[in-house]
Amino acid sequence: MIAPKSQKVWMDGKLVDFAQAKVHVLAHTLHYGVGVFEGIRAYPTSDGSAIFRLRPHVERLIESARFYHMPVNYTREEMEQAILETQAANAIVPSYIRPILYRGEPGLGVKNLKGKVSLAIGVIPASKYLGAESDGGVRAKVSPFHKPHSLAVPSFAKAAGNYLNSYLAGIDAQQDGYDEAILLDSRGYVAEGTGENVFVVRNGVLYTPGLQSDILLGVTRDSVIQIARDLGREVVEKTLSVNELLSADEAFFSGTFAEIAPIREVSHFTIGDGKVGPITKEVSKMYYRAVHGEEPRYAKWLDPVPGLTAAVPRSK
Repeated sequence: MIAPKSQKVWMDGKLVDFAQAKVHVLAHTLHYGVGVFEGIRAYPTSDGSAIFRLRPHVERLIESARFYHMPVNYTREEMEQAILETQAANAIVPSYIRPILYRGEPGLGVKNLKGKVSLAIGVIPASKYLGAESDGGVRAKVSPFHKPHSLAVPSFAKAAGNYLNSYLAGIDAQQDGYDEAILLDSRGYVAEGTGENVFVVRNGVLYTPGLQSDILLGVTRDSVIQIARDLGREVVEKTLSVNELLSADEAFFSGTFAEIAPIREVSHFTIGDGKVGPITKEVSKMYYRAVHGEEPRYAKWLDPVPGLTAAVPRSK
């Protein structure tokens, strides 16, 4: 997907025109993938534009930077404010927000800890990551590319270089006619999608891979777990075999960009009856109510965007 143009990009304290948001061709991050980023969404609500779960995203960004020895020159509060300012400057709703910490100065050599760590924030219009048809269920493939063990790269970090693995898995699935890939961990258990966590439903219980499967701890995953438990559903984090996935009653992806995407087929095996299951529908409905500010118990998950407080209609 080519990012559509927006008006402004925040770069180290300044809002610059989209076309002027540039870094050097010899930047360390470009050559070695040593950068960390987040994907965050802003949604329309009846009270105006609001960013969903801003603080957990910023906290994970800071933690990712720590894993990769990247000193952050901003406080959490300053980064949150910068994200809000960038969203307001672009006035795009719904939007996908991408903050990234990177070394943008020339700096060849792998063991480079001297370059300046910069922060940039971009905003683009949000769309269905897996396509408009994803609401009816996507086709996924068990990838031949496995998720690296955390002894190879820290799975807790949302790092640029880590996504080479996702890129290979996603392209392989796409070339075989699938919508998405499901990666296994180093032991052959289900890990995650290329940019999403995985849930399955069996006999009314939701199961999702845990830390032992070297997953990224998704903010949307955490939201789904809380919502499902609030709905009275049992959620179990465990190692999940491919057999358990293929024989599930229901399955779905969760992620900031993908939101809740039902899975109707995995590697030519139909999941359940091939339709969106009732528990997936139940959780998905509450999730979308939460992100659009329609559920008071989750109001704390929303940060209103200053300057965009007029009521924003939600398309049904």
